[in-house]
Amino acid sequence: MRIETLAQLRTLYATPKERAVKKQLAALDRHCKHYIGLSPFVVLSSMGGDEVLDASPRGGAPGFVKVLDDNTLLIPDSPGNNRLDTLENIIHTGRLGLLFLIPGVDETLRVNGRAELSVDPEDIARCTTEVRAPKLVIRVSVQQAYLHCAKAFMRSKLWDVDSQIERSRLPTMVDMINEQAAIEGVFETHEEIMRRYRSEL
Repeated sequence: MRIETLAQLRTLYATPKERAVKKQLAALDRHCKHYIGLSPFVVLSSMGGDEVLDASPRGGAPGFVKVLDDNTLLIPDSPGNNRLDTLENIIHTGRLGLLFLIPGVDETLRVNGRAELSVDPEDIARCTTEVRAPKLVIRVSVQQAYLHCAKAFMRSKLWDVDSQIERSRLPTMVDMINEQAAIEGVFETHEEIMRRYRSEL
């Protein structure tokens, strides 16, 4: 049997508590802004015109995502693999979901809103670091923001040092992709790959 209606779904779960409902905000308050200022990592969730979904990680120094005001965020587009999945999706649908993380903190911050790609010189300047200026900036107009509880991170023990695994338990990234795509590639050790990545940051 499959769950196919909202009524069926609700029979399995209790009514959400008042705090869970009221925590959703229409703008960024001081706690959201503080969280974003401490966050070095965010996952961008988007959907294209063909309804294909994408989730893309972005990182930088804490606070690399800039808060302009209660309803506006700027996310610099740092160098990546040039697939441009997220950017193309924004052009198609203009919508974006964000999940901010802070290392060692089990609570996360979720932000949803409208998004557009900006090459405005002022936006670029706000996101320029000592390393480089981004080619463009994702400007997000916040529509929803809320803190997410710690349960998932508590279950996964993500920040627990004892939960970390040796990188050697997986093949290198290049080896895995070469096998998946049937590409005859040059062998690189994990250390060589990391050196190459660092040169492209």
